[in-house]
Formats: sequence, structure tokens, C-alpha cells
Amino acid sequence: MLVREVMTSPVITVRRTDTVRRAVQVLYDHTITAVPVLDDAGRLAGIVSEMDLLTGEFQPDPRAQERPLLELYTPPPAHVADVMTEDVVTVTEATDVTQVIAYMVGKRIKSVPVVRGDVVVGIVSRRDLMAMLARPDDSLREEVLAVLRDNYPFGPHWQVTVTGGVAELHGHAGEHVDHIADLLARTVPGIVRVRHYQ
Repeated sequence: MLVREVMTSPVITVRRTDTVRRAVQVLYDHTITAVPVLDDAGRLAGIVSEMDLLTGEFQPDPRAQERPLLELYTPPPAHVADVMTEDVVTVTEATDVTQVIAYMVGKRIKSVPVVRGDVVVGIVSRRDLMAMLARPDDSLREEVLAVLRDNYPFGPHWQVTVTGGVAELHGHAGEHVDHIADLLARTVPGIVRVRHYQ
């Protein structure tokens, strides 16, 4: 499965010069956990997450302390540029989803911007990937059948079952054709494995 099949596009973004409060509102209003940050030319400058935005926003509550706190006022960060992460992992639309998952696990990140050259064209989040896995088997089966019909309108035909995102193709039309059918079934977003039985 490729990134273009699971990414969210168009992507919601903020600017380096936006206030932290505006970025908080954007994430909250859209129920997302991170957004790409653009510079003045519209190029990717970083990414800002919920955790970045929470940093420095709250002061200790004196009611939770046994001893009175000294009144030391530290102003919260004012702009997105003050809290964003500049070293951003990015992928392209043609990146394999397994590579995105490896980045998420290895770097402990929740979202990865998708770029085409200097332009941000989408974002892949863990929620996007979960949405693919949550697709009903009946819907996946119909899509696999449609892909096979589109590529082989006059036959051969395979019986298709999908259980837990695993597609099983039953039938034999020659080793080469069966291999292509398996590859086609694998392109359906939400199909995690393909098994072929003759």
C-alpha cells in the first residue's frame, strides 16, 4: 500500500508566525494531533504537535503545593516557531506505508508530512492507518473484486473472500496471471495480506 492511498489531503497547516494559541485552536477544532508548519514562502519549515503546544502553557497551581510558591512569572511561548520541531521526517506519495510505520515506531512520532518537492501535499497519521485497518471485510472484498474485474473484464475470474483484512483468492488462471491478480488485490487500501489457492 502506498502513502497516496492512505494520506489525508488537502492538509491543514499553520505558519511559523502564527500564535501558539491559534495553533492550539486549529488542532482542537480539527481533532488532530499535529500539523505541518510552513514558512513565508509556503515551504515546509517544521511540524508542531499537541505536546509541543502544551510546553510552557501551564504554571503550577499553588493549591497543589504544600509550601507557597515563589511568584516567578515565565511568559509562555508566543509563536509556533518557538515550540515547533524543525527536524521533520517526510515521505512522498509513492512511499510504501510500511516505511511510514517504521518511522512512527522508530522515532516515536504520530504524523508524517507528505511532500512533492517543496510542497506539502498531505499528511499520514496513525489514525489514517487505523482507518484503513478498520474497513469492513465486505467492503474490502467488493473493492478487490472490482479491481480484478477492471483489469480482467473478460476473465479469468477468481472467488474472493476477505477475513480480517486478509484476501484469499481461489482459482487458477496460470502462474503469471495469478501473480498479477495477487498484486492487484494487494493494492486495495485495507488489504494487509493476500493468499492464493488453486
